[in-house]
Amino acid sequence: MAPPAPADLRLGSPALRALTAESYARAGLQGDFGAWLAEAYRRSSVRLEGAATLDAALTARRARLQAASGAERERLALDTAAWAHRFLKAAIPRFSLERGFEFASVVQYGERQCLLQSTLLAGLLQGTGLRAGLVMVWKSQTGQESNLGHVTSVLRLPGGDVQVDASEPTPFARHQGLLGWVAGGWRFVAPQFQGDRMVAYRLQGAAGEVKPEQFGTLSLGYLRSQYDYYRAERTPGGVLGTGTGRATPQGLATSEALLRRALREEPRNALAAGVLGTVLRKLGRTAQARAQYRAAGALYAAQGHTPAGVQANVAWAGQTRDTAETR
Repeated sequence: MAPPAPADLRLGSPALRALTAESYARAGLQGDFGAWLAEAYRRSSVRLEGAATLDAALTARRARLQAASGAERERLALDTAAWAHRFLKAAIPRFSLERGFEFASVVQYGERQCLLQSTLLAGLLQGTGLRAGLVMVWKSQTGQESNLGHVTSVLRLPGGDVQVDASEPTPFARHQGLLGWVAGGWRFVAPQFQGDRMVAYRLQGAAGEVKPEQFGTLSLGYLRSQYDYYRAERTPGGVLGTGTGRATPQGLATSEALLRRALREEPRNALAAGVLGTVLRKLGRTAQARAQYRAAGALYAAQGHTPAGVQANVAWAGQTRDTAETR
């Protein structure tokens, strides 16, 4: 099965317009995010090609990239990624797990989070004609594992893929575990590096490696699903008890609705599936929670890796009595 088309996140694209418009509508905010970003560039000293406007900068760099070839084109591509990294960190200076996934929070508070910043990094790179996309991260640069706890953008070059991560002080990262599309489904992989280049991906839970051209980045459906996942996670009184310090029935109901929406947008979003089980458990709907945990466990297993917390939840789902809750 061919990988899904990578999300088209260029400024002005229907996909980016839809993502930003929904965020604005949820916050009751008027305006256009593309216009905000263009104004942020106009005020910034982090210029590309010396251009006074963002559109002119992207157009000029696209022309240079089209005219270049070989090592010169790769040098320009990496320079473009380094510029996008600097520009976004300057334009959106603060990082916020609580609100930074909303485009409205960029405008209102100058805040960003890994999914949003990676969306914009990929969009800027695509705007110059480069191939770029997003992947989930399950193992950090230091080897620390998480339950798909991070997102990074990826610049795709003939000599291998390069991670571009605005959560890091320098542009190019080397996260050790990613999730993307391989051979008909979303799969956990371990990238194989030569310098900063990912030249192959080793499958988790199965033998073999795949080349970069066989590894697909996140689809628009997955991105939409992940934005709704973060809304569910951080909703006031929801599954994390954000704002109130504890979960409330109303907050949990909102988390449930958003997670079910996330799973309609991408039914194989294992993270959303697992956290939905936790919401149901907190609501006291034990039989539904057990079934949901088992469904999430099957997704993780099919994708090649089951985090420790998910294993504990699946084990609880197979028991006849409750034990201590594990998130």
